[in-house]
Formats: sequence, C-alpha cells, structure tokens
Amino acid sequence: MKIKVNRNILWTESFVNKLVSMGVRYACISPGSRSAPLTIAFANNENIKSFVMIDERSSAFFALGLAQSSSFPVALVCTSGTAAAEFYPAIIEAFQQRIPLIICTADRPPELIGRGANQAIYQDNIYQNHIRYFINAGLPVATREGLMSVSDIARAAFLQSMIINRGPVHINFPFAKPLEPSAFTDEVDESLISVSHEWITNVNPLTRNLIQAENAGELLDETAGLLKTRKRGLLIAGPGNFGDSFAELCYRLSLILNYPVIADAASQLRFGGADKSNVIADFEGFIRSDKFFQSAEPELIIQFGRAPTSKGMELFIEKTSADYYAVDEYGDWHDPFHKAKAVVILKPEIFCFEIIKRLEKDNFIQPDGSYSGLFKNAERISLALKSGLIEKASFLFEGRVITEVIELIPDSSVIMISNSMPARDLDYFAPKSNKDIKIFHNRGASGIDGITSTALGIAIDSGRPAVLITGDLSFYYDLNGLLASMKYSIPLVIVLINNNGGGIFEMLPISGYEKVFNDYFTVPHNLDFAPIVKAYGGGFINIESFEHFRESFRKALSCRSFTVLQIKTSAKQSAAYRKEFWVKVAENI
Repeated sequence: MKIKVNRNILWTESFVNKLVSMGVRYACISPGSRSAPLTIAFANNENIKSFVMIDERSSAFFALGLAQSSSFPVALVCTSGTAAAEFYPAIIEAFQQRIPLIICTADRPPELIGRGANQAIYQDNIYQNHIRYFINAGLPVATREGLMSVSDIARAAFLQSMIINRGPVHINFPFAKPLEPSAFTDEVDESLISVSHEWITNVNPLTRNLIQAENAGELLDETAGLLKTRKRGLLIAGPGNFGDSFAELCYRLSLILNYPVIADAASQLRFGGADKSNVIADFEGFIRSDKFFQSAEPELIIQFGRAPTSKGMELFIEKTSADYYAVDEYGDWHDPFHKAKAVVILKPEIFCFEIIKRLEKDNFIQPDGSYSGLFKNAERISLALKSGLIEKASFLFEGRVITEVIELIPDSSVIMISNSMPARDLDYFAPKSNKDIKIFHNRGASGIDGITSTALGIAIDSGRPAVLITGDLSFYYDLNGLLASMKYSIPLVIVLINNNGGGIFEMLPISGYEKVFNDYFTVPHNLDFAPIVKAYGGGFINIESFEHFRESFRKALSCRSFTVLQIKTSAKQSAAYRKEFWVKVAENI
C-alpha cells in the first residue's frame, strides 16, 4: 500500500530512532524554521527527553552538563546560520574534555549556499578544529537505501562520540522545503516506514579498553619494573571525571608503592569513604617552597587526567628532573610542562589494576614511608596554619567559602565549580572529606561562558543536591541560562562570589600596573544582580557573615528552584590573604 510522506520528516525520524536504539536519551533543541524536521523527530519520540532552550549558547552548555553527568552522548539541535556558531564555545569545552555531544545543525540546500540566500552561511564542518568526527548528511531521499544511510550516520556518530574517539561529533543536515509533516513530497510503500525502526545490538563500550589493555602488556611490564626501582615517586591526579573504581585502585596502588597522591580538587580523589591516608590535598603552600623541593624532589611521576590546576604544582614539576609519565585513555598529551617521556594509552583504572597485578605477582616489597612522610608532615603543618588563618579572617575571605560549602553540603551531592578564582580556591582550600561529593568543571578550555547552564544540566540529570560556586563575571556571562531553571523547575544553590570584576588578575603580575589595571583588566561592572535573578524566578540573598551564609545555605538546599547566595568580597584583600598563607607555610616548612 502506498502512503504519502514528507521525505525530510521520514529521514529525520529514521535518524532519531537509530540514536534512541543506541541509548541516547536527551536532546537540547533551540527553536528555528530550517531545523523543523529534526525538532519534530526528537519531539515526537517518547524515548527522548527534550529540553527547549531559546539561546543556543545556553542550550549547548546545558547539553554539556547533561553529558558530563550522565557520561552519555546528548543530541544538540539548531537551525541554520549564526545559530550554529553559538554552539561553538560549548563544543570547544566538550572537545577538550572529551565529553560526548552529537551536534545536529540544520542547513540550507547546497544550491542556496553562496547565493545571498537568507540565513545561509558556510557551515559545512564549521567546527573542524574542535570535533572528533564530521559528516554532511546530504539531502534527504525517501528510499530504503537513503533511510539506511542516515541510520548508519546516526550509528557512526554515536560510536565515534561514545567509544571510538570520544567527544563532540557534528552532522550537518541540509533540508529543502517543504519542511512540515503535512506537506507531502513523496508517495512510498508502507513497508518503507519499518526501515526507520531497525535497531542495532551488541554495543559494548568496554570492548575498546579491554583490547587496549591486552595490547599494552609490554609497556605495563616495563612500567611496573620501573616502579619497583623508584622509592621516591608521586602519583598526580589532575582534573578528570574519574569514577569510584579509579579512586579505589589509585588509593590501593599508592599504598603498595608508598607514594603520595597529589589530588587536584577536581579529580574526585579528595572525597568519598575509601582509605585516603596517602592522599595529599593541602599542598599549595608547601609545594611552592624551594626548601621543600630540595628535600622532596621525586625520581618518578605518574600523572592521571589533565594537568593540575595548582600553580605551585606546575612550578614543582617544571623544576624536577624526575621521569614523568602521563596515563590517558585516548593518548591525549596533557603535558604543558614538556616533561612527559611518554603517554600510556589506557583507562587510568585499567593501568592501576594491571600495575597492581604485576607488583603483587612479583611479591613487591613496599618501601618505607619516609618519602610519603615528607608530604604528610608538610600537609599537617599547612593544615594547622590554614585553619588558624581562615577562622580568624575578619572579612568574607573567598577561600573560606570553599571550606564552608564542603562542610555544609549533604552527602551524595554535586558541585559545579566555575573557572578563574573559584576553581583555584577549590584546589587551594577544599579539604579531604568522607562525603560522596562529585566535582564538575569546565576546565577543558577554562572559559567563563556557559557555567550556569552547565550546572543546571548536571543538576537535572544527577537528581542530587547541586551547588554552583561561581564568580560575578561568569554569572553575568550566562544570565540567559537561568531561564532553564525556571522553565524546568531545576533546584540549584548558586554561591555567587562577587568581587565586582576580574578578581583573578589580582593574583597576576599585571596587578602592579595601576594605570591600566582597573579600566582594562578588573573592569568593575557595578551590577545589582538581585532584580535580574528575581525576573528569572529565583531567590536572592545578600550574605552578611559566614553565620548568615550557613543559615541561608541550609534553607536554599530545600528550595524547589534556584537560589543565589551573593557573597561580596574584596579581590585585593583575598589575594593578599592567600599570599600571606603561602609565605607562612613556606617559613614553617
């Protein structure tokens, strides 16, 4: 029997059905005319939860948050023209962090490109420097071969994004009018509809990593042999979306080797109930000390994840002549220090498991704890000084905000940390805790755009109590993102550290050039955020003291929408306080 169809709709339904069959569950869609076939296909699929975002930049960062939290590809849809360009900042971040996104941009048909047609730009492979895979889907055709072809495109996009070369992938979809379902373009056999419902089976994301482990035997044997001979070694856990299995295996490896673990606050290794006796969290003060370096220079360093946030750790690594190895699942070279001899291409948890297996098989004798003791003793001194300084601060010190949040936040929670000073202060001041706290960040490209939208995406997927610690400039950049909280009733506690401008610059040498510093670097905005927040349906509290903060934070956790707790601080005063702390630690070490 023959039925009438719109080829664009038939085409996109086949594409979306294949994504669903692979496990995709979220789509973020921005309104537009040319993308109507994609929008309709996603909207009509009951297995997809679609979020509609007016602002494409906010939509892309919201999708980034969903993908970070779920560790699964999220589809992103927009119309043609500059709408596609608005996705780019979030795509860059996804590329840097290898976060899976499936970007679907609608386009004009080829005959309209370069002819002055409205809303038609050169968007074919527009993100080419920051994606893992690109394909132009071509114009839809209402044939069995055509539907199988777009189904294969969906399958390839998923596999590339999730497994083969994890990260953002881009599919450009040119569509010719008519775009609406009731505007029929073809008469096809009814059996053709079933083609769009064929499913794929036996997708196993672990296969690739197990194969890697088998092929890495020689390198693992060599690394295990090296570890046996080096008593003074460091394990560095940089920022990364590591799971519990890696944390447990890394702790275990550190105990076997008696190596300290330098745990970046965004590595997840400072939190949770496992044995963290070798984990060093409070290192920023003593790691900067030349005297400490002279007594504690390592012979070997193994780094997991991205390069550490800590400036002190960066300087420490630059000074050392230790053998330096990075472990990365995809072979990404996270080595801005130019120190790494090699990158071991394995999942970090598989690397730890395989090394432990080899050491235990050879009855490895654990070295004494004298080397790790240097770090533990230095951390004890640093903690004692930090507690005294933070508790005695006579003003709303930015670093204390971090310790207060860690103390107040309930178990099984998530924190999104903004870039610039909040990320650094988290690293400087977040203590070890037995609470199950998951840290999220946009440290791939370290931009301050899209932070709030990312946090909201994380919050709605995780279903856990969620806190965003952000600065005033990051908050200003993404005010549009607040609309998602109002529209989808997403609860979020936003701790807004407002130092009225670019506080990070107070920590840099440029702060000494007063003539241009205020006008061109800190750039005070003098904005009153309260009425803006209320316009988006959120609560706003101006914090007067840390006692007031604790009381307000607890109340905000029970709110059904978002609440902004604004803490007005002095960037200059906080910068001086940090430096005073580091000097005192160095003197006592």
